[in-house]
Amino acid sequence: MKLALALFLLLTTIGCDRVTKHIATTQLRDQPSRSWLGGTVELEYAENRGAFLSMGSRLPEWASILVFRVGVGIALAALAFVALKYRWTGAALAGAVFIFAGGISNLFDRTLHGSVVDFMSIGIGPLRTGIFNVADAGILLGGVLIVIGTRSPDE
Repeated sequence: MKLALALFLLLTTIGCDRVTKHIATTQLRDQPSRSWLGGTVELEYAENRGAFLSMGSRLPEWASILVFRVGVGIALAALAFVALKYRWTGAALAGAVFIFAGGISNLFDRTLHGSVVDFMSIGIGPLRTGIFNVADAGILLGGVLIVIGTRSPDE
C-alpha cells in the first residue's frame, strides 16, 4: 500500500507539472499576464534558467549544467537513498516523493530545454511570491512534510 501511494503521488505530481507547463506554454507565452481575485493569483509565462527566484540564472553554461543538472541529479539520488535506507513512512515519505517528483520534472526541462517554464505567482498587494510552477510547489510542500515527518516525538 505504501509503495502504491508513493507511486501515485510521484506520477500525479509529475503529470500535473507536465500538463500545466504545456498549457502555460501554449496559452500564456507572448501574452500579457492574467490575474484573478483582485490580483491575488497571477499567471504569467516565464522561462527560468536558474533556481528558485532565478538564482543562478546568469551562471556560465558549464556551471549551470554542473549545478542544475548534475548537482540536482545527485541530490535527488541522495534523497531517494536516504528515504529508502531509513524506511521513511507517512509525511516524510510523501515529502521525499514530492521533492523527487518536482525535482525530476524540472530536471527533465533543464536537460531538454535548458530552462524551466514558470507561470504563476500569488500575493496581496506588493507582497508576492516569485513566479513558480507545480514542480516548485511540490518541492516546497515536500520540504515541509519531511520536517514534520522526521521530527522526534519530544519536539
